Amino acid sequence: MRLIGLRGATLGLLIAIATLLGGPASPASADPVDDALARFAADKYDETDKAIEGLVAASAQNGQAIFEAMSAGRLLYDPESKTVLIKDAGGALVLAKTGDPAPQALAAKPLKTVRLNNRVRRSLEAASGAFALQAPDPQKRIGAARAIFKTREPTALPAIEAALAKEKDASAKQALEAAKAAIILARQDAPEADRIAAADIVAAVGDQDALAALRTLPANTPPAVKQAAEAGVASIERWLGVANVVQDVTYGVSLGSVLLLAAIGLAITFGVMGVINMAHGEMVMIGAYATFLTQGFIRDYVPALSGASLILAIPVAFLVAGAVGVLIERTVIRFLYGRPLETLLATWGVSLILQQAVRSVFGPTNREVQTPEWLQGSVSFLGVSLTWNRIAIVLFAMAVFFALMLLLKRTSLGLRVRAVTQNRRMAASMGIRTPWVDAMTFGLGSGVAGIAGVALSQIDNVSPNLGQSYIIDSFLVVVFGGVGNLWGTLVGALSIGVANKLLEPFAGAVLGKIILLVAIILFIQKKPRGLFALKGRAVEA
Repeated sequence: MRLIGLRGATLGLLIAIATLLGGPASPASADPVDDALARFAADKYDETDKAIEGLVAASAQNGQAIFEAMSAGRLLYDPESKTVLIKDAGGALVLAKTGDPAPQALAAKPLKTVRLNNRVRRSLEAASGAFALQAPDPQKRIGAARAIFKTREPTALPAIEAALAKEKDASAKQALEAAKAAIILARQDAPEADRIAAADIVAAVGDQDALAALRTLPANTPPAVKQAAEAGVASIERWLGVANVVQDVTYGVSLGSVLLLAAIGLAITFGVMGVINMAHGEMVMIGAYATFLTQGFIRDYVPALSGASLILAIPVAFLVAGAVGVLIERTVIRFLYGRPLETLLATWGVSLILQQAVRSVFGPTNREVQTPEWLQGSVSFLGVSLTWNRIAIVLFAMAVFFALMLLLKRTSLGLRVRAVTQNRRMAASMGIRTPWVDAMTFGLGSGVAGIAGVALSQIDNVSPNLGQSYIIDSFLVVVFGGVGNLWGTLVGALSIGVANKLLEPFAGAVLGKIILLVAIILFIQKKPRGLFALKGRAVEA
């Protein structure tokens, strides 16, 4: 272990010297990179270790690629010519020094793989981090600094100090200072004042890695340093408690947006026609499968539009699900108006038929809908992390909500829908064709459920059972918010989503849902028409 530590320290010192001098260490021959690569062919662990040190000291141009290939077991050498090569992911051989394609004669020879043991792997990891600290991209330097902050490897301190001496980027410099502080805090030979200052710097990072660094101090740490670390732990725990609540609220808003998309179409059909549509979830499922088919068609026939496939799937899902909804209304539901229990049973049967039809065509297994590049990744703010696809769903749900509000408030169809919702008989006596309004409304609600399937395809499995996960929650949202009231649906969806996520950490997922369901039942006992009850002679009768 002592030998390993000395070798690691030597490696770190070489990194620092090479960086501070602005160039490679003085070589023994004309090309220190060639000398270092030749050591790999010795097939001895000591020589391999020296080869790694030599590449770091020489700041080899292709050093990072060499280390990555070595770590993956793709660094090879020719025993005769001592030439070192890299096998890329496709199996092609390139020269390790330059990255140029290897000569055909050399590629045809029997090659050997550079061997590794635990000591060499540690040296390799340190060398990779050293190269990353010298990378031109600030984000790569920040990533390397954060990795060192997490491991607190003492041998990396010289490289950290050398990188700090020439760092210009403020964010990278902050990450390097935090990494340096984490190393100093863990070192028993560091001055007590430096370790106390380091504890404050580590505590300012405020994440789980900083908490681990402050909690894992050696047993013989001076009391003053321990006190500073304990104060840092307390401040981080306070901040993490607040951040967790904020994180739960943001997740609740995300869940509420999903429920809004799934329930908003149900709010329209349930409010206008009084139909308990148990097949509404299958409209969501049809929209998700329409997204899958649209993406496959674009990938096969118009690959240039692959990045926009999700956007192009929105009108397709709306039209397909809307057409299926109109078909269900014209063939089944139109004969059952005024008989809610029979509509429940009939639409439940329709849902089973649709599930089995999709299962027969696409199979029972999940289908993959790829997330476009512009929706991949996440963003962090004040300790709260959200994926881009979740953010997009929230924005998309709000856009759908306000588009429906404009449709119902500013168009003739919306006027007729509101009239039929408030008093069907009076609307019919005024010349409104209520059967036509019913069909269009059911198609509109089903189409909105279809575009909800587009959004859900990004966060859930596309399967024949997709809609069943949201149908009960959708009814809860509609009843809680107020039947037929879109503002009530919005408030109900967000309230249920946030309440669900806030209850989960304390009660668990299942018990949390039960508590929420009981609370809604008690609320409905007090206000049977929900938060925002519609007004009109028919609805108040």
